[in-house]
Amino acid sequence: MAGAEEASGRALIDVRDLRFQAGGRQILKGVSLHVMPGEIVCIMGMSGSGKTTTLHCIGGLTRPTGGEIWIGDAQIVGMTEDQLNGVRERMGMVFQYAALFDSLTVFENVAFGPRRRRRLPEDQIRAIVAEKLELVGLPGTENLYPSQLSGGMAKRVGLARAIALSPPVLLYDEPTSGLDPVVASVVDELIMQMRDKLGVTSLVVSHNITSIFRISDRIAMVHEGQILIEGTPEEVRASPDLVVQQFIQGRSHGPIEQARRLARLAEVRPPLHSEG
Repeated sequence: MAGAEEASGRALIDVRDLRFQAGGRQILKGVSLHVMPGEIVCIMGMSGSGKTTTLHCIGGLTRPTGGEIWIGDAQIVGMTEDQLNGVRERMGMVFQYAALFDSLTVFENVAFGPRRRRRLPEDQIRAIVAEKLELVGLPGTENLYPSQLSGGMAKRVGLARAIALSPPVLLYDEPTSGLDPVVASVVDELIMQMRDKLGVTSLVVSHNITSIFRISDRIAMVHEGQILIEGTPEEVRASPDLVVQQFIQGRSHGPIEQARRLARLAEVRPPLHSEG
């Protein structure tokens, strides 16, 4: 059987007609998206648009109700938990609030994956932890606890943990959330360094417009459970779509979305008087 990478032009992440329903509500309504090897693709959108659900489905944290998700040559929708665990080793997840284990040191947090998945000798684990902490700019922090870390440091430890198994794919859930602009720019640089130094493929969910346009090779905007626009940062910035422009400019969507819906109705409404 041909692999998904061949079938989709070697996309490393290939999402096809992804659907998800919960509580009688259709949250994802046919999302399709691909990420090529080495790309950084950002998913943006309003709260409740479906962007985080899309990421969690790709990461195997949420089971979709329809569609396909290919990670390389593995189609993960419908996999058993054991099968999913095997694919998850190829994906590192950086959570919104770092999600570090409070009772474990930085060393133990970063070592968690190699110990649990690979069962490597202790000297190899120590070498891996030291290497990954060096990559994220936190050498010598092994003995600290999460309560002793700043928000930016915690995010970087979360990234070190995500790359501990050297996965080809990194998934980021709001990586700059809660950070001041200076620290957010440091995290942005790290995301780009992970691509440049490790060759990883990155999918980033974010609402930080500055970060999105700084780091992205391509951007996809999810709106009401569907991809509203997808393209390069330049193409998205030049979009005439009112919802896209309001999101980029950080304004409320209410009046624009109402106007947009009225415009759609006007396009299909029959004329009041026929000619002739």
